Amino acid sequence: MNYAATLAVLVVLAFCFPLTVRLGLQLGVPEVYTASVLGALLTFALATYLVRWQVNRHRATLARLEAARAQVSADPENPRAYFVGGEHLGMILLRLDRRREASEVIDRYARLGGARESEIVALREALSQAERRQRPAQGGEA
Repeated sequence: MNYAATLAVLVVLAFCFPLTVRLGLQLGVPEVYTASVLGALLTFALATYLVRWQVNRHRATLARLEAARAQVSADPENPRAYFVGGEHLGMILLRLDRRREASEVIDRYARLGGARESEIVALREALSQAERRQRPAQGGEA
């Protein structure tokens, strides 16, 4: 189902809600039952939309990751190759919770001659924050 069809279903549900409640009352179905069923349908539609949105956002992040890796493979000595759409490869990896790989990329980037010190500091700070967030989570599991 594409986005236009999902939106069309939601519009039809929103338009039909009062009509369905009125029809249910005329047929002897209590308003509570009609509202409950329509509420469940609306909840299902909202859940479907949210899941699709998260999956598509994750796919877009993976596409940016692959593009950044391809750029770095093509020109590993160019500091600008580590950026895709203004976002550093290390930050993309951190968002995907790949801290070890992000650490390696950040170290490689820091060794480049044209890398900006402010970018390196920001990347290392983001890495240390990700590691600090992970430590309490690991401590709670023990």
